[in-house]
Amino acid sequence: MRKKVAIIGGGPSAFMLAAILDPKKFKVTIYEKNKTSGRKFLVAGKGGFNLTHSESMEQLVQKYTPHNFLEAALLHFNNVDFRNWLDQIGIPTYIGSSKRVYPKKGIKPIEVLKAVLKHLKEKSVKINYEHRFTGWNEQNQPIVNDTAIASDYTIFCLGGASWKVTGSTGNWLDVFSKKEIKTKSFQASNCAYDIHWKGDFIKGHEGTPLKNIAIYCNEYLQKGEAVITKSGLEGNAIYGLSPQIRQQLHTSSKALIYVDFKPSLSLERIQEKIEQSIYSNTTRILKKELRLTAAQIDLLKLYLSKDQYLNNTTLSQFIKKFPLEITGSATIDEAISTVGGISLNAITENYELIKLPHQFCIGEMLDWDAPTGGYLLQGCMSMGSFLGAYLNEESY
Repeated sequence: MRKKVAIIGGGPSAFMLAAILDPKKFKVTIYEKNKTSGRKFLVAGKGGFNLTHSESMEQLVQKYTPHNFLEAALLHFNNVDFRNWLDQIGIPTYIGSSKRVYPKKGIKPIEVLKAVLKHLKEKSVKINYEHRFTGWNEQNQPIVNDTAIASDYTIFCLGGASWKVTGSTGNWLDVFSKKEIKTKSFQASNCAYDIHWKGDFIKGHEGTPLKNIAIYCNEYLQKGEAVITKSGLEGNAIYGLSPQIRQQLHTSSKALIYVDFKPSLSLERIQEKIEQSIYSNTTRILKKELRLTAAQIDLLKLYLSKDQYLNNTTLSQFIKKFPLEITGSATIDEAISTVGGISLNAITENYELIKLPHQFCIGEMLDWDAPTGGYLLQGCMSMGSFLGAYLNEESY
């Protein structure tokens, strides 16, 4: 007789888990509180549909915080495996210039979602919509729509707390805490950060991108692009430093980052270009020799004294290591993702809740972090595949 599996929450990790479970062994039902599945999946796709990243697994694993938490799952179901699986369900992919992986041009997020749901239907996975989890009964059976669910295995895929419009509210956290399961408060990640710009800098540069830069925080480096906003900075060059920035903000209510305006050039090479230039005007040298943008030049002029700006050595150092102080972050609902949720100390290496045998948690509801660029989705899919393989092989 097939065992019953109840998956509570209908997001990426739930989809992959359901896809991996052997239909000959399990009768799988997904319980989704919304009227449709994958709402956050679709919203994320509007900003550039990164499915995963094509870098080496050694590099990819290091993008996650903590580094070792998802290593086994990522090695079990890596970025190549994910692309192969997508191809099998009719979604071919390609690697962009940034090494991010996207659906083949012309394929929209809704088409990817439909392909996934079609695949689940073919595997006889049932999805019950408008079914909300509220807790457990005395027998530790999950309660959905005031009814206890009798299952052999229960897997929670309840998501984080960002983008409440998609239904990802994180309201389940209190329910787990009352069950004496270790939890952590949610915090914003992959979000905009606050900087008090000097003078009238923002008037001329709000919305301006700082392209091909690198940002350092606590010796961690993130390359990419950041956009200047009225309140500070946002973009992939700063999103990837969220764990380090949060740590500093928590410790001292401020965080210090350093921007490298020309990561492709060494400090020595920058100084050579300045000193050997045919131009005598410093601003003209920065424009012509180093191709700095107006926003970058204005930052240097505004934050450096006249003597510093006209000193070739000092100016070169600031081009490579320009300090900015972060004073806060965007709200959780404005963030792309969150950290917090179920403490990693509350689960086994196979994501089983220590206090509730045969009940598991996967996806963003666990306390882990990753930058944008496909890493979040890859992490969720890897967890789903890893747990699915474990349950396929495990016998209680």
